[in-house]
Amino acid sequence: MEEVQRTKILEAMAAEMAARGTSASAVTLAEVLDRAGVGMAAFEALFEDREACVLAAFELGVARAAEQVVPAYRAESRWLDAIKAGLAAFLRFLEAEPELGRLIVVHAMGGGPRVLLRRSEVLGVLAGFVDRGRGEVVPGRVEPPAVVAEGIVGAVLAVLQNRLLAEEPGAPLELFGALASIVVLPYLGASVARRELMRPAPRPRAAPAGSSGPETFGGYAATRLTYRTARVLSAIADYPGASNREVAERAGIVDQGQISKLLTRLEGRELITKIGEARTRGAPNSWRLTERGESLMASASVRGAMRLPRDPDVF
Repeated sequence: MEEVQRTKILEAMAAEMAARGTSASAVTLAEVLDRAGVGMAAFEALFEDREACVLAAFELGVARAAEQVVPAYRAESRWLDAIKAGLAAFLRFLEAEPELGRLIVVHAMGGGPRVLLRRSEVLGVLAGFVDRGRGEVVPGRVEPPAVVAEGIVGAVLAVLQNRLLAEEPGAPLELFGALASIVVLPYLGASVARRELMRPAPRPRAAPAGSSGPETFGGYAATRLTYRTARVLSAIADYPGASNREVAERAGIVDQGQISKLLTRLEGRELITKIGEARTRGAPNSWRLTERGESLMASASVRGAMRLPRDPDVF
């Protein structure tokens, strides 16, 4: 019930901000809770303030976008194909979830200091995707500096911001060719950029025959094993008996609603369990890994997710 209410509030926050357009920062909690059909008491049990709610809504949008973008990017071996697949997946996300899309692309700028900090982290991840293009520069061409990737991400977001705020925004996927051209120009040159300008967005890859979805380990989808999830598992492995708050501190997660959601998800996947059967009512949780969780911690999935602070799984 708590998780249902939390999602309703986050989606209502995104919807209200999208409805306000350029006045999104003026959205009140009363408007959000009225749209969500949730009372103030429930809100206060889930979030410390309005900014924490906006941050959590931003995280929800980023997580849903990453579910589409990261697998599409990783499915391609060539950087150019990977960039195009990831870009197309993100544009399709904006079409499928326009309110959350507006929040993460447009309204996060006015979400407060914590939202801006998290946005900066996400932009760093995106720049990491793009910066791999330096490895594709042909001999004889000057390799662009790393800062170029940051500029490209900023330019793409600026185009999307302008389009999403327009009175008649059109379909984001219509921008695919122009945006792909912007991304590849500094790395692959003008001729490739011109060619990509005219090409349609690649179709999403179909799952292989007989596949039931992403690669799994004990029922846990590898594409969902994010950097933060790996940090949570590592915190519990290193400190058995840790409470929700202690796990959050060790994993670097500020939002208590988010850590509660992650722990509930991991418990449901039978990767972690609470220590002790008979617990005093109101006492903090005490977590340890299950055998399945310990096996996962020893796998390449966790090592890969934690390898770099700016790995794509940081989403």
